[in-house]
Amino acid sequence: MSDQDGKKPLGLSGGARSGRVNQSFSRGRTKSVVVETKRKRVMVPKPGAPTAAAKAAEGGKRDKAVPDAELERRLKALQAAKAREAEDEERRVSEEKEREEERARRRAEVEAKEREEREREEALKAKEEEDARRKAEEEARRNAPKEAPVDPPAAEAAAAAAPRGGGKPAPARREPEREQKRDTRGGRGNDGGRRAGKLTVNQALAGGEGGRQRSLAAMKRKQERARQKALGGQVEREKIVRDVQVPETILVSELANRMAERVADVVKALMQNGLMVTQNQSIDADTAELIVEEFGHKVVRVSDADVEDVIDTVEDQDDELKSRPPVITIMGHVDHGKTSLLDAIRNAKVVAGEAGGITQHIGAYQVKTDGGTVLSFLDTPGHAAFTSMRARGAQVTDIVVLVVAADDAVMPQTVEAIAHAKAAEVPMIVAINKIDKPEANPDKVRTDLLQHEVIVEKMSGEVQDVEVSAISGQGLDDLLEAIALQAEILELKANPDRAASGAVIEAQLDVGRGPVATVLVQNGTLKQGDIFVVGEQWGKVRALVNDKGDRVKEAGPSVPVEVLGLNGTPEAGDVLNVVETEAQAREIAEYRENVAKEKRAAAGAATTLDQLLAKAKEDENVAELPIVVKADVQGSAEAIIQAMEKIGNDEVRVRVLHSGVGAITESDVGLAEASGAPVIGFNVRANAPARSSANQKGVEIRYYSVIYDLVDDVKAAASGLLSAEVRENFIGYAEIKETFRVSGVGNVAGCLVTEGVARRSAGVRLLRDDVVIHEGTLKTLKRFKDEVPEVQSGQECGMAFENYDDIRQGDVIEIFEREEVERVLA
Repeated sequence: MSDQDGKKPLGLSGGARSGRVNQSFSRGRTKSVVVETKRKRVMVPKPGAPTAAAKAAEGGKRDKAVPDAELERRLKALQAAKAREAEDEERRVSEEKEREEERARRRAEVEAKEREEREREEALKAKEEEDARRKAEEEARRNAPKEAPVDPPAAEAAAAAAPRGGGKPAPARREPEREQKRDTRGGRGNDGGRRAGKLTVNQALAGGEGGRQRSLAAMKRKQERARQKALGGQVEREKIVRDVQVPETILVSELANRMAERVADVVKALMQNGLMVTQNQSIDADTAELIVEEFGHKVVRVSDADVEDVIDTVEDQDDELKSRPPVITIMGHVDHGKTSLLDAIRNAKVVAGEAGGITQHIGAYQVKTDGGTVLSFLDTPGHAAFTSMRARGAQVTDIVVLVVAADDAVMPQTVEAIAHAKAAEVPMIVAINKIDKPEANPDKVRTDLLQHEVIVEKMSGEVQDVEVSAISGQGLDDLLEAIALQAEILELKANPDRAASGAVIEAQLDVGRGPVATVLVQNGTLKQGDIFVVGEQWGKVRALVNDKGDRVKEAGPSVPVEVLGLNGTPEAGDVLNVVETEAQAREIAEYRENVAKEKRAAAGAATTLDQLLAKAKEDENVAELPIVVKADVQGSAEAIIQAMEKIGNDEVRVRVLHSGVGAITESDVGLAEASGAPVIGFNVRANAPARSSANQKGVEIRYYSVIYDLVDDVKAAASGLLSAEVRENFIGYAEIKETFRVSGVGNVAGCLVTEGVARRSAGVRLLRDDVVIHEGTLKTLKRFKDEVPEVQSGQECGMAFENYDDIRQGDVIEIFEREEVERVLA
């Protein structure tokens, strides 16, 4: 009974129990089991044989056959796979056929072009030969009267007999005719005879017999030499004057190559000028210029900075410009509600994710208003340490929205934001925030702004001002309307159909994505796959992510995007430019990196011996607190470094050994251990190997999320390096009434404490005629015969100075105590 009957496979149970079992053997192996039942005799495969039923019975998991629906599904899948294979094969055959047709068409075009070129060259060659023959005949006719008269039939007979008889050769003027006849005989009935030196595409593909022959240019040169020889003159080859680019240094062989001159001739010219150099040595630009002029070429001086000329700097035409969204930067003092105001416009909650409730990063967002207007916003931090971020925001913006709290008026960072906006020469809109608070006083804000030359419209000025509330939403529509009005006045336009350029707003090192830069596209369209250079880094756009976290294929003007695909983390504020090739991008990045390295080396090096000694002396007197800084984004690292530079005075300073973005690594811990510096992590953490290494080496790692705490802790640590301030507190005066000589002690002064108190542990000065003649300590202080720790005012005592005996009657002893006061940095 088969498995596909849908019945239960017959085993050794049920009816088989009452029957008998026979086993047949073949060659020592049991092949099957015969089960005799009351009804019929059935051959059942032995358990363990490789059959589906036996496997099911043995495993006990599949007691039923495969369903028909499953078989039908598998059959359909097999048919679909075969159909797909057939379609793929048909498509491949059709594509191969199209490629063959395309190759045949191109081959036909190449052959047609070669045929036309061959016919044109043959016509030109025939014309040149005809001109040469005519000139030779004219020359012969001009020379004929000067010679003896010759009988034409006799001359022809002599000319015919001369080659056979071995006599004199024919005159030179007959040479062109013989050359023409030889060329004609060689080419009669065989066009390939004259074209034997031409290597066609078909010959190259077919692997023509005989290998490569002489080129067409070589044949032409040979014909030209023959023609000049027939005319009886040697013509000098015309000198080709070339424009030779000469960099700051150049190899001799490269210079010869650019001039198309022999290297030996260039080396000879240099030796004649007193320079013993070889072809592999370099010469400077001035020497190269002399050699180039000596060979008769023109000099074009170039520098290494010319590699940046590939960056497109063309001016856009008016008809190519299209309207673009405005870029609005939100600026103001810390805790005045800038991010909250932007959140209210975007219906987002960015401020909830900021540590300490203050913005410490610069953010870029794009908002579409109810009226359909697209606006690009930049949110800048308000803390004093983020000056560079605010400056960058003002440089790339079109409109500045100055947020001022109605209950706090104008503050220091508000004044700084006004200065940045004026320096960038961008229009300003004043948003008076927190207007819903009971203590709000918007008129005071307007009055305070007058001190900084910001006159709002309500004070008869030109600067728009809007009263808003980020909490209640009051005045947000008026603010958006004011922004739209200002943008309409500016008539902002850009060309989206050119190579993209933009500014890096922020940069960070992401663990999963690598270096990531937030770029605001200013001109052109940045597309996926574009090759770009940004500062000292370069890359290829691997992905573009907008402010909502969605991937996009391209980004036009005024669109902020995150760019993935850099080879390193750029500096915030760098300019991004799209170039044509990867080689250009790499060359520009390497040049900029070398220039930056040279600048850093020049800034840290002393130019003269006096400067070197002065620097060494200065370093001896100044205590340094070295630190290693790692931050989450480039802008935060820059702000921390600038804050660290401001900490210190003439005696102590903070030195940032290394700064970067990304997690704290083992290399950072190693650097900190070698320098005895702590590692500071701002919104980053150390990875597991770095933590283990820091525990083993005893390196301190501190984590911060608010820049206030970081600056305060570093300032406190730097204050610990300051030497304590010593203060003197005068505690008393004593007058010497009499002096005594005591053996073993020396001169002892009998004194009367006239003011304060005299202490044994205090310091003393001896004054004679109000002039200090000695400063030291007391060796003994006695009252009567007893040693006492102190003597009060109005009492007599005996004093002896340590290592000093020149005391006289009438001297005054000044008694004081020294107190050490720890200093702190302001």
